[in-house]
Amino acid sequence: MGLNKVYDWFEERLEIQAIADDITSKYVPPHVNIFYCLGGITLTCFLVQVATGFAMTFYYRPTVTEAFSSVQYIMTEVNFGWLIRSVHRWSASMMVLMMILHIFRVYLTGGFKKPRELTWVTGVILAVLTVSFGVTGYSLPWDQIGYWAVKIVTGVPEAIPIIGSPLVELLRGSVSVGQSTLTRFYSLHTFVLPLLTAIFMLMHFLMIRKQGISGPL
Repeated sequence: MGLNKVYDWFEERLEIQAIADDITSKYVPPHVNIFYCLGGITLTCFLVQVATGFAMTFYYRPTVTEAFSSVQYIMTEVNFGWLIRSVHRWSASMMVLMMILHIFRVYLTGGFKKPRELTWVTGVILAVLTVSFGVTGYSLPWDQIGYWAVKIVTGVPEAIPIIGSPLVELLRGSVSVGQSTLTRFYSLHTFVLPLLTAIFMLMHFLMIRKQGISGPL
């Protein structure tokens, strides 16, 4: 009886049942097949990334002197640390693969056409953010591969006339790759990119729900 009263109190103010009915009663077109699940699989991979990444932040140290050793510590000393990092790494690859397949599916089914242009735009932005996750995350172990990957990626804008050098310095935090670079990439990977991804995912899903699923192949 007590729980019913609590539920009724929230129901009166939040209309929980109406929200639940709206979610569960959405019409699904008959042409929908397994290929329409690729976006949902990409979202699932992202949630796995968030969970495993958050778990590793308790042990990872974003300094040039301790980053590599902290990753080794996670892999060898932390309980199930090897599993958490492995899941994080492979789900990242799976996320990129599912995203690419999802983009192909949307393109082939004309999901970018009117009135879904903005849905397509937010999807492209999410694709860029996904690649950015890979670039920033690749550097965090601060091993030889990560270091040189950062050096090459941040050096690309240097070919741009006038603004090239200042842009490189902005990305690196200094003229050369070092602690400032790692700090920037860590902040981007663990805060800025997840926040932007969550915002654009929300926009993406709300528009899909409003406009419905695109047509068949």
